[in-house]
Amino acid sequence: MTASMVAAAALTPAGASAAVKSVVLVHGAFADGSGWKPVAEILERDGYTVWIVQEPETTLAEDVAATKHILNKAGPSVLVGHSYGGVVITEAGDHESARALVYIAAFQPDVGESAGALATKTPAASKAIAPIGGGFLWVDPASFAADFAGDLPKATAAFMAISQVPITASAFGAPVSVAAWKSKPSYAAVAVNDRMINPDLERSMYARSHATTIELPGAHTIYVSQAQSVAKLIEKAAAAAN
Repeated sequence: MTASMVAAAALTPAGASAAVKSVVLVHGAFADGSGWKPVAEILERDGYTVWIVQEPETTLAEDVAATKHILNKAGPSVLVGHSYGGVVITEAGDHESARALVYIAAFQPDVGESAGALATKTPAASKAIAPIGGGFLWVDPASFAADFAGDLPKATAAFMAISQVPITASAFGAPVSVAAWKSKPSYAAVAVNDRMINPDLERSMYARSHATTIELPGAHTIYVSQAQSVAKLIEKAAAAAN
């Protein structure tokens, strides 16, 4: 190595040219990270290191912090969010390790917007979100299969209903202070038969951000039912970032 090469290397920030071979997956409200298993298996088979954030869904700030803790370890990554997880990655995506953002049937708010405000402006078909106590919200288990997981086997949907993670109303209503998609490339998948987020809201948010967008047949759980297509989109984002 010549002296000029040594000098150039010394001036290059650590990780600035590192390949993006990590993917950080962020679940949404009423779910947990285990739903990402089909996508994670595909990504790992294809040579990616996968990290799954188990955010507490207590406050947006705590969910963002949980995501940034993982980004600290993951290095250059594609940051992926489902549903409310899109709010989380919009705020957490300003982390230097996040090189691209992928929204899977997810909210993509602008600064000052919240999931709750967006959902109120363009309502979804489902009316099953209700208080469970202590300031938390859940999806009525009797409606969970039809409204949240309509494209999954009945047994899978039933288990997701009884193992769902309630979210605080305050987290759902918290506005973001950063919109990382304004400075980083974003990709998105619309769930055509989504009953939890209006598909037209998904389309309008992704058009606003100029996200590279695909549409997938399926319910809110396309990250499970359409794992191959979702993984392909994530890998496209990683390849472009490289």
